[in-house]
Amino acid sequence: MMSEPETAIGSERDTGAAPLGLLEGLATTRAIRRYLPDPIPDEDLATILWHAGRAPSGSNRQMFRFVVLRDGPAAPQAKALLGECFRNGWNAKRTGDGYTAGSGADDDSPKARMARTMQHFVDHFEETPVVILACLVRYRRPTPTEGGSVYPAVQNLLLAARALGYGGVITGWHREVEDELRELLGIPDGVAIHATIPLGRPVGRHGPVRRRPLGEVVYEDRWEQVAPWAVDPPGTHFASAGPPPGSPV
Repeated sequence: MMSEPETAIGSERDTGAAPLGLLEGLATTRAIRRYLPDPIPDEDLATILWHAGRAPSGSNRQMFRFVVLRDGPAAPQAKALLGECFRNGWNAKRTGDGYTAGSGADDDSPKARMARTMQHFVDHFEETPVVILACLVRYRRPTPTEGGSVYPAVQNLLLAARALGYGGVITGWHREVEDELRELLGIPDGVAIHATIPLGRPVGRHGPVRRRPLGEVVYEDRWEQVAPWAVDPPGTHFASAGPPPGSPV
């Protein structure tokens, strides 16, 4: 049985960095879509998934399960299925969200940079060192809230990966090939596949994430009533959420 690690968050091993604090990890865990080809050692992968398993779940049933795809017999075919549907998903999103219109025509714009990152991500998906399917063994009929028993574990997984110097991203484009994945990997019908998480050592680095100002997302006492204490820490940088209204822009 694995013993509990001495530090809950750990440190970014192999980088010489100081141990990563919990709050720092929460504020700097980015979506990582570019990976070095380095494999993730068994010990690190076990540590990441051990911390994922510390997450809460409904009635503490712990019905989340993780199917790990690395270099086993089924992994190349599963990654190929996922890679094809991820490319289809990005092609549709690129057109639907107007990534090639407006500011997307400027190679230096945030939109254009994101488009290049996404294209590289889907074009090289099959080369991802580790792909994890986050699943839920259903114990009752599907409900809109059942993800609450899976996604906390997924976020724990990404935070633990961040602490060890890895990175990943939560994706949902697997649905186009879910039937094929089930047959290939032996996933029963009563098990929901809630997320696909590519994982590896980043090309580049993590860093402070940009989000909406706290005052825009926190209300006090009633809807849209300002919470005067909801103030961002000094030095916070901001970003809007999602494609602007009326995309393409």
